[in-house]
Order: sequence, then structure tokens, then C-alpha cells
Amino acid sequence: MHAVGAFVAGLIFGIGLMVSGMTDPSKVIGFLDLAGRWDPSLAFVMVGAIVVGAIGYAVARNRTVSVLGGAMHLPAERRIDRRLVLGSLAFGTGWGLAGFCPGPAVVSLGAGQDKAVVFVIAMLAGMALYEIAEKHFHNGGK
Repeated sequence: MHAVGAFVAGLIFGIGLMVSGMTDPSKVIGFLDLAGRWDPSLAFVMVGAIVVGAIGYAVARNRTVSVLGGAMHLPAERRIDRRLVLGSLAFGTGWGLAGFCPGPAVVSLGAGQDKAVVFVIAMLAGMALYEIAEKHFHNGGK
């Protein structure tokens, strides 16, 4: 049942990304181009996502298990620290350069977009480097 629920949620998310234009790198870059031909339509997608997310968190905060019976794991950290800022800068830089973030990149890869192949390979390489660095620094360089 969990796999079916995850598949349906992923399918709805992917369809939403395609309908909203988030899988089109030029639309994302147009949103980030404040000095050029700015495209504000992505702001409406973001506001909609924030509203849905806020409602989801409000409901989830009062639950101990998910709708499908799994344990709830909500973030507990509320501090803005160096890792959060550096991660946000890295994410924003990649998003601005490529016009993709991870979710839309995977959907675009599945849709056969050539640009997404390069992004997903780079994303996976970055994730691997992060894991290596985490192990190195948490083990004191051993």
C-alpha cells in the first residue's frame, strides 16, 4: 500500500510540475531574470505550493502517524546555520544556472529532455560528493 501511495503522490507531483511549467528551464530562468524579460508566473506556483505546504504541516503537526500508517518525521531544527545558508546558496546557484531543481529535473528526465540528463548526472555526483565529505568530516578525516 505504501508503494502505491508513494507512486500516486509522485505522479500527482510530476503532473503538477509539468502543468505549472516548472520542467521548462527557460520559464524558471525567466522568473529569475529580474533585469530582463521577467516572467512572474512562477511566483504564483510558489505561493500555491507554500499554501499547500503550510496546510500540510499544520495537519501533520497534530498527527503521530502518516495517512498510510508510517511514522511522522517532521523537521525539529529551526536555527539558520552555516550549513543551511551554504546549501541554500548552492541550490539557488544551480537553479539559476540550469533552470532545474531536483524534482522537475527528474520529471524532465523521464520526459526525455536532453538537458535534464546532464543536470541529473551532476546532481547525483554532487550528492555522492556530499556523502563522501560528510563521512570524512564526521569521522575526523579518518
